[in-house]
Amino acid sequence: MKPEELSTLEKTFNQLVETLLIKKAENEHFTVRLSSESSQFTRFNSAKVRQTGYVQDGSIQLTLMANQRSSFRQFSFTGNWDIDWELAYTALQELRHELPLLPIDPYLVIPSGNNISREVNTGKLLTPEILVPSILETVANLDFTGMYAGGIVIRGYGDSSEQKHWFVTDSFNLDYSLFMTSAQAVKGTFAGSEWNETAYLAKINDGKKQLEMLSRPVKELPKGQYKTYFAPAAVADLLGMLSWGAISEADIQQGNSALAALSRQEKQLSPKFTLRENFQSGLVPRFNNLGEIAVPELTLIEKGILINSLVNSRTAKEYNKPANGANSSETLRSPDISLGNLTFEDILPNLDTGLYISNLHYLNWSDRPSGRITGMTRYACFWVENGEIIAPIANLRFDESLYRFWGAENLIDFTNSSEFIPEVGTYESRQLGGSLVPGMLVNDFTYTL
Repeated sequence: MKPEELSTLEKTFNQLVETLLIKKAENEHFTVRLSSESSQFTRFNSAKVRQTGYVQDGSIQLTLMANQRSSFRQFSFTGNWDIDWELAYTALQELRHELPLLPIDPYLVIPSGNNISREVNTGKLLTPEILVPSILETVANLDFTGMYAGGIVIRGYGDSSEQKHWFVTDSFNLDYSLFMTSAQAVKGTFAGSEWNETAYLAKINDGKKQLEMLSRPVKELPKGQYKTYFAPAAVADLLGMLSWGAISEADIQQGNSALAALSRQEKQLSPKFTLRENFQSGLVPRFNNLGEIAVPELTLIEKGILINSLVNSRTAKEYNKPANGANSSETLRSPDISLGNLTFEDILPNLDTGLYISNLHYLNWSDRPSGRITGMTRYACFWVENGEIIAPIANLRFDESLYRFWGAENLIDFTNSSEFIPEVGTYESRQLGGSLVPGMLVNDFTYTL
């Protein structure tokens, strides 16, 4: 997207908000949320381009509130004032007719405050002319499959209290797999705001080494408890479960949180485990659906003790708790696990004998109140003996409590370096953010079949 096109979108969005301020009735309140992108998508199969295209898209969600009732409409955002205002005015009229028919919402939060922000993060991405050769030259002799998504993503916000936010990030992610003829695979992600050829080459070379080890005969393991190293991608999968009914204050208050025992101080995790929301990377906006701004860094769990849950203004109103800028679903947006002391060179020697887990999938709660998570191993997982990788393993199902694998007795250490694991979803639009996580060494992790 050219700078002048980006400027036009911002001006049109601001004009839309300002006009709604003029048109709204005295008893009406509104929020306007923009999601827009200008993205290059390229899909690869067998180290060849399968599909490529450029997407420029945008949508507005207009929420109208009056007399303790609210409803919303979503419509396209083009950057053309005549088109966008016609759509917005139609939505406004429809919402005015609809609101009196709706029930009263006792915990409706009206936008307030005077927050204003503007953040534009520029990057150095691959141009369409060099994108394909830059990715494929390194993997020409491999069965490389994946998708590249890169470009500008925009989030905008405005409301009836005259709060206004504009966030732009220039970023990419490459979600890929290296396959063998046996259908086994090594999975990887590569993401950021600047394409780094050296770092990409290192990722692919590491994948090649894992492919060589995958060619060995597969080892079948009996169910049981094994000392396990989880690579950063696997740690990110486990961490993601905290957004499914754990770190949310609403879930804690309603008694269905996996961290309820932690919040009641009946249990605690290892002193080696510290978790923060860290917005300083510039990959995700700090403002939420009500224009509230989270602090740049919010500690959630410090040395195994729950310091803060995620609290949005609706939950704060319902349960008389202080809000901290959480989003409407009270989920993690930019989590960061603190580093440990385990060096890369010491991972296998410290593991000694056990499992090296690169990826997990099919995660779910098997018993949420006790924090038990079930799932499967997947992609480049190995059996290790005496500090050496011996063989790939057949997939295993696990069932284990976060109070054990992040607990003082079982969490041995985190690595002293982190990896950014991006959100790669593209449902409706490109997802923003990701997790900054180290690897993790754990004692006696439970595999059930």
